[in-house]
Amino acid sequence: MSKLRKILKPISILYGEVVKARNKMYDNGMLQSTKFEIPTIVVGNLSVGGTGKSPMIEYLIRLLKNDYHVAVLSRGYKRKSKGFQIANSKTDVVEIGDEPMQFYKKFNDIIVAVDADRVNGIKQLKALVNPPEIILLDDAFQHRKVQGGFNILLTPHYNLYVDDSMLPSGDLRENVEGAKRAQVVMITKCPNDLDEIEQFEITKKLNIDLTQTAYFTKIAYDNYVYGKENKVKLTDLQDYKIILITGIAKTSPLTNFLNSKNINFKHLEYKDHYNFTSKDLENIDNEYTKIVDKKKIILTTEKDYVRTFEGTDKKVYYLPIKTAFLNTKEEESFKIKIKRYVEQSTRNS
Repeated sequence: MSKLRKILKPISILYGEVVKARNKMYDNGMLQSTKFEIPTIVVGNLSVGGTGKSPMIEYLIRLLKNDYHVAVLSRGYKRKSKGFQIANSKTDVVEIGDEPMQFYKKFNDIIVAVDADRVNGIKQLKALVNPPEIILLDDAFQHRKVQGGFNILLTPHYNLYVDDSMLPSGDLRENVEGAKRAQVVMITKCPNDLDEIEQFEITKKLNIDLTQTAYFTKIAYDNYVYGKENKVKLTDLQDYKIILITGIAKTSPLTNFLNSKNINFKHLEYKDHYNFTSKDLENIDNEYTKIVDKKKIILTTEKDYVRTFEGTDKKVYYLPIKTAFLNTKEEESFKIKIKRYVEQSTRNS
């Protein structure tokens, strides 16, 4: 632990006690938590950023959208608008945030909405002329005003929540005890070679109880990077000079992957959900111009592309990612669990 984090430890302890007291008030009914008849699946984490929520939401969308009318409800982090908003063809990223915009661009047959007040957001969705049959709540694990029907808690392999501490000395925004609210604990961003013995040890370390199931997933990278007008095969990037631009919480999975593919790049790293200024863009363009090779591109994440670069620059490309399970039998088990919950909830509503 760094010297600064040691100094902040007393604040973390105090913050942890406040969060624990708040959760007890919800658990004891002193604070109201609204439960809806419509199936609601919560995807969230105990820590701040970088656990793979967006790929998990997209996985669920693909799993359910052919059988149900699906809605995704997010708070729309760093958006400029207020209240309840539904994405449409005229919506700009500043109105709903980068992740909801990414969902809307990729899945035009679902509803994408934002509202910091999830209770109001669900009520608004239910009041639509063509209401959803299921709602995916993005980053709502700590939003206890809504009692989620099914909770999926994400924790990255390289930083399990049991190895972390509360803010500000660590990255946890909720005590480890909060994990018990989850029906599924998803260990994300695992290495490809994580064997069954190591998986068992992690499950044991996380103290997964009989009411919960642990699953292990990894990041699956696309075989191409995509630009405004064309795409480039990933293996061909070894021949390119690349400026890598990131505005995400955890960059090491991406940079490690690119290094493993012998792809050389200069990395310009920014904060998560970073709003690029004109000066930033000018600096990026200057770095690009310095490269004398004809084969050169600016590479970024899909989230950064949607937020800043889409439709503006032919030389900018992004690398899509997906959630992939380490074990196909586990994936089938997860699918059955989700579909069974939705079917039972729909039948009872």
